[in-house]
Amino acid sequence: MSGHSDRRRKARLAAAAAAGLGGLAAIRSVLEASTPPIRVKDEENAERARPIASLEKVRLGGSDQWILERSEDVRNPVLLYLHGGPGTSQLTSNRRNTRHLERYFTVVNWDQRGAGKSYRAIRDTGKMNIGQFVADTRELTLYLLAKFHQERLVLAGHSWGSVIAALTVARYPELYSCYVGIGQAARMEEAEEASYLWTLEQARRHGDRRAVAALVKMGPPPYYGDYRKKIVTERTYLARFGGEIHASRTGALGLVVRNLLFSREYTLADRVNYFRGIFGSMQLLWPELSRVDLFESVPELKVPVFFMEGRSDWESPYEIAERYFDAIKAPSKELIWFDQSAHLPNSEERDLFNQVMVAKVLPVAGRGLSARSWRARG
Repeated sequence: MSGHSDRRRKARLAAAAAAGLGGLAAIRSVLEASTPPIRVKDEENAERARPIASLEKVRLGGSDQWILERSEDVRNPVLLYLHGGPGTSQLTSNRRNTRHLERYFTVVNWDQRGAGKSYRAIRDTGKMNIGQFVADTRELTLYLLAKFHQERLVLAGHSWGSVIAALTVARYPELYSCYVGIGQAARMEEAEEASYLWTLEQARRHGDRRAVAALVKMGPPPYYGDYRKKIVTERTYLARFGGEIHASRTGALGLVVRNLLFSREYTLADRVNYFRGIFGSMQLLWPELSRVDLFESVPELKVPVFFMEGRSDWESPYEIAERYFDAIKAPSKELIWFDQSAHLPNSEERDLFNQVMVAKVLPVAGRGLSARSWRARG
């Protein structure tokens, strides 16, 4: 009886916890969007610090788009982060992942046109192309440099965002102190084929007959017809076998749901638009993205380059990213491996990612090894 009673008690506690979390999520969804205030951890310089925690609407390329700016001191180097996808906002998850970096950088997360809080910009379908995203990035860069009185900023791009970021830095190197590629995309046609073949191999190895049947039926890329459905199918099975999140059977879905449920920055409409933005952006941008070959279009970057790659990444296959790293010309370049990560090393091993950003990227950004020493000079 005691065992049954204990199990019932645990079940009641679990149900109560789930109800409580659901209630909290419901409350969050109807509140006005905001972002938590910055708490300056550097007590020695707290009085002189000039923190910022701002959720801001900006006009880029004729469309309203949203950025999140957070820092313990606005005199820190600006770090502009371009999310993946296309259309996969990481504004809320990055706010949690990069909390440590707010002491050293002014971290700017941007919901690109058609994504998350910037979903309405997708209505201008004529501007849903890579060239416009590069133009938006440049325009936002100029805005941030003027706002924070700086000459250059750090541009980081993840997956799809790494395509836009690399193209932008190649075209406007004078605006950037360095480039950080995370889950770097390079030669999309080859990457999609490698991703598909790895996923099919894993399905056979695990004896997953349903996955094998679905993958064989749709066939390898390039995808024709309902290409969006085929990409989603392949990515679903890829995630099941750990190619998106290391050693995970569910991929990034749990991270997405958790961050959406408890985000202060998103309203209920934003949460709905998050998913609309992913599917809508994929439909409009994938044909052009699938033809990208950075080996040809960006053989050189005239700024220092950092690649941060997960050893288990098969969404942007790490082998191709490594070959692109070897091929690209730059004043200096460094490839940093994350052994316990797949496609999202900045989330999967965020402590290590943040350490690398402070130890390696911050000095290149022009502030030395710590924000504290730089502020002392000011």
